[in-house]
Amino acid sequence: MRIAGINLAKGKRIEVALTGIYGIGRQLSRALLTDLKIDLDKKVEALSEADEQKIRDAVSKFAIEGDLKREVTGNIKRLQEIGSYRGFRHRRHLPVRGQRTKTNARTKRGRRVTMGSGKIKATKT
Repeated sequence: MRIAGINLAKGKRIEVALTGIYGIGRQLSRALLTDLKIDLDKKVEALSEADEQKIRDAVSKFAIEGDLKREVTGNIKRLQEIGSYRGFRHRRHLPVRGQRTKTNARTKRGRRVTMGSGKIKATKT
């Protein structure tokens, strides 16, 4: 099954498979399927053509994939251009939402290489 240019995994439940689309999480997936009266436990390969079309129509109403990514990057660029604090943090690749940086923040800042323990190596005589 293909939705918004993404192939959904056939062996997964439809509720989980929809989360493979950028911009659709577990909560939105569950809400969509309950509104469409489609069983959450149904596998992707077991869906009928009518159900597939209902899901495609419902998903097309949301900003997903490329449109959403462009919107997010545009928002970040706007913050950087106006010189806001959040834009500055984005530009410096630092955490934006007030987290501490003395320790932690490794995913955002990257792994740091230490210079050693500081001890001077003993020379052989």
